[in-house]
Amino acid sequence: MPNTTIEAALLALNIAASITNLNDVGTARHSMPFNPSYSFANGTGANQANAGFADVRTLTASATENLDLSGALLDAFGNTLLFTKIKALVVLAASTNTNDVLVGGAASNGFITPFADATDVIKVKPGGLAVLVAPDANGYAVTAGTGDILKVANSAGSTSVTYTIILIGVAT
Repeated sequence: MPNTTIEAALLALNIAASITNLNDVGTARHSMPFNPSYSFANGTGANQANAGFADVRTLTASATENLDLSGALLDAFGNTLLFTKIKALVVLAASTNTNDVLVGGAASNGFITPFADATDVIKVKPGGLAVLVAPDANGYAVTAGTGDILKVANSAGSTSVTYTIILIGVAT
């Protein structure tokens, strides 16, 4: 178990949208409130996590990086993280980016449990956000040495991209 642990974590999304339609007499309106939230207590089971990683990173034009989820990432206190499960993965692409941030598709030892296929990639558009949450006891499994590399790439060769990544999970 890591030296530092998550005391608690809350992920919340608040969507307050409405659509209208002008009719011959009056206006029809439909509200679409949507407010899912996920709360994680300290631990290793369902709705629990004990480790976290957060960083703002920049990739030069056409660059890629492989984030080793089990052995190379350091938490805020300098402790090496050995994730065994990811409960939340958040990637925010800077609004100043010109290119997309690509997440997934590592050539070998890929962290693929959130994806349908090892070559699948999530495109995070400039200013965009990708969020994956797995609050159950299993989370997204990380297997050291064979399934622990999360590839992040710059989609084009014209400019650099900056992104924020947050991982909440279970580590040993």
